[in-house]
Amino acid sequence: MKKHIVLTVIFISQFNCFSFGQGNAYCGPYVIKSPIVWNDVQNKTISKLEIKNPKGHCIKLIHCSNITIQNCKLGPSIDVAVYLYDCHNITITNCSIENVASGLLADSGSGIRFIYNDVKNVQGPMPRGQMAQFDNCSGTGNRINYNICENITGQSNPEDAVNLYKSNGTVHDPIQVIGNWIRGGGPSKSGGGLLAGDNGGSYQLFEDNICVTTGNEGIEVAGGHDITVRHNKFYSQRTTISNVAISVHNQHSDPSYNITIENNEVNWTLFNGEKNNLWNYGNSGTITGWSTNKYNPGLKSSILPEKIIGRCQDITKK
Repeated sequence: MKKHIVLTVIFISQFNCFSFGQGNAYCGPYVIKSPIVWNDVQNKTISKLEIKNPKGHCIKLIHCSNITIQNCKLGPSIDVAVYLYDCHNITITNCSIENVASGLLADSGSGIRFIYNDVKNVQGPMPRGQMAQFDNCSGTGNRINYNICENITGQSNPEDAVNLYKSNGTVHDPIQVIGNWIRGGGPSKSGGGLLAGDNGGSYQLFEDNICVTTGNEGIEVAGGHDITVRHNKFYSQRTTISNVAISVHNQHSDPSYNITIENNEVNWTLFNGEKNNLWNYGNSGTITGWSTNKYNPGLKSSILPEKIIGRCQDITKK
């Protein structure tokens, strides 16, 4: 369990919410299809399909490249909606994913883009339970951007909504986790919104995300180097598992350094009712920008709209 060090920094008075440009913009129609398993396939598109699988993954790609998965409805599934192994240049976009173990698990790939998707009620259990996870992904073009994840209490069992595990971007093109809206977490006491540098990793950028009551924390930097966390909003009401908005704690044997945490807004309530906005364990070197993070008492659950999934329906009504 993380230590509870309470730090409240200066107040700010105003919060400007993002426009509703996140999430899936396609409402159907879909063609019902059995689960897809491809090995060593290139230059294909999977589009407008509805896939369920009570026994495994909805889509499983192995040693594939240049594949687009778009406008699909995935789940329920006892396993992962999209599982990738050693795949390159894969795009998953404008998909609706619900009641799956995880939305995406990308293992040992590059150029993976998970963008503009809706993910609702991930089921885990640990080690699954993510909206999206990169595991040993590396190189350029890796993105988890502009998605929506909502986990409703009693209907889901998430861990960290986004997890970057042993994954490395490049100095000129870091792994991007940008513009995601994430709401809900628990009952796991170890899960939260965003997990950077899990078991190491480097060149990762977390920017312009909103996390609301996402469990244990908003974001944790758990190791790695050259990781930047900036311009995010983290809010949590008091829950039995709420801990800290932003945590920096190298939990691995390799050194952690060049960590930047700057210009984030936080209002996080610890399970005992105290404010617990920032915590630095002290084993990742000097944290650049630490003093620029601001406690904003105006941050409430309403920083996200009441309805966050359903962008496609709003578009079709216009």
